[in-house]
Amino acid sequence: MSSKLCILNVVGLTPALLAHAPRISSLGTTVPWTSPLPAVTCTSQATMLTGLAPRDHGIVGNGWYFRETQEIRFWQQAHSLIQGECFYEGIETAKLFWWFNQSAPVRYSATPKPHYGSDGSKVFDIIDETGCSLQQKLGPFPFASFWGPGAGLPSSRWIADAADLTIRQNRPELTLVYLPHLDYDFQRFSEQDPARVAEVDACAGTVIDAAQSIGARCVVVSEYGLVPVNRAVEINRVLRRMGWLVVRDGPFGEMLMPGLSRAFAVADHQLAHVYVKDPAIRDEVAKRLRAEPGIADVVPPGDLQLDHPRSGDWIALAEPDAWFAYYYWLDDARAPDFARSVDIHRKPGYDPCELFMTSKLRAIARIAQKKAGFRYRVDVIPLDPSLVRGSHGLHPDPHHGPLLIGPPPERGDLPTQMTDFKAYVQDLLKPT
Repeated sequence: MSSKLCILNVVGLTPALLAHAPRISSLGTTVPWTSPLPAVTCTSQATMLTGLAPRDHGIVGNGWYFRETQEIRFWQQAHSLIQGECFYEGIETAKLFWWFNQSAPVRYSATPKPHYGSDGSKVFDIIDETGCSLQQKLGPFPFASFWGPGAGLPSSRWIADAADLTIRQNRPELTLVYLPHLDYDFQRFSEQDPARVAEVDACAGTVIDAAQSIGARCVVVSEYGLVPVNRAVEINRVLRRMGWLVVRDGPFGEMLMPGLSRAFAVADHQLAHVYVKDPAIRDEVAKRLRAEPGIADVVPPGDLQLDHPRSGDWIALAEPDAWFAYYYWLDDARAPDFARSVDIHRKPGYDPCELFMTSKLRAIARIAQKKAGFRYRVDVIPLDPSLVRGSHGLHPDPHHGPLLIGPPPERGDLPTQMTDFKAYVQDLLKPT
């Protein structure tokens, strides 16, 4: 007889917050565990799925520099980017909103995927391969609450309801569900409101009930814990002022030219990959960055198990109360047009300012333009990194870091390293 399993990824949940999540905490033993560096979504998920370090699975951040095309790309969805076998291969799996879901070797899946028109327009949608007609039954996926200034509870609530339908109808052997709710306000505010934890606990409860109805055991994981921050390190502006970073000015603002730059950084929360094209300045770049306030250290990628061809030549680590902003322009009047928009694929770095809005009236006017059929740009994102009050990417105190909750394995203890999660899942899936 096979053993069914449901894995809930409750982003940002930590041992310090668990008292406000009774449904989740009732599932089993809780252990803090150690993520890879950077402690970010894509790297953590790839490590859990493969049991490999970033140097082996190749997911060195939420984005990196593609040297072949001289492009910085973030939030790529192709499963083929993972270099390693994932634990769901050969298992009847429903993968719901976990990353690297596009063309994943799973039976059922749902993942966000807008449509892009030739005129620059975008229509929100998901790829639904669950066989459950999710949007017909639940209404359109609330994309505006999944990311951007309106990010909040509705997206996690929708995903939980989608998981409920998928689990009860398809009865998969393995289900993976991603609940991002804590990621939003915990970046907006330094104080972590217990009410947000109670809200995501209720979402998790919906999934837990569905899983238990088909006899599936439940495991809860988190990828990282968010910590308060009070300063941004504008690492690319440092490199530009040194004359190492090159931009091209034009009708849509200044554009970073990584292929022409002697050095530039790909900022990703509290860690940055620093790419140095000119070997003659390699040590000088590290020395200059180490002297910058807010940067704790600059180390070779091999020191962090990040020695992969996709990684930078140096890895910059922020101080615990700091994070890296991607900004490279020196005058906001010359900022690229995408800087003031929610544009996760064009920005050459992660931008948590997308969680804020300059003006609701401006947003309403832009939406009116869209509905009237005019070309428009939803340019409502502030260029003010001081707004960001929470971040992640390093290894905080375990009480404020990621966790795992679940039944003990047949032999040994619960894993305390994300690299051991694959073996743990395989143990739980063994026929009984």
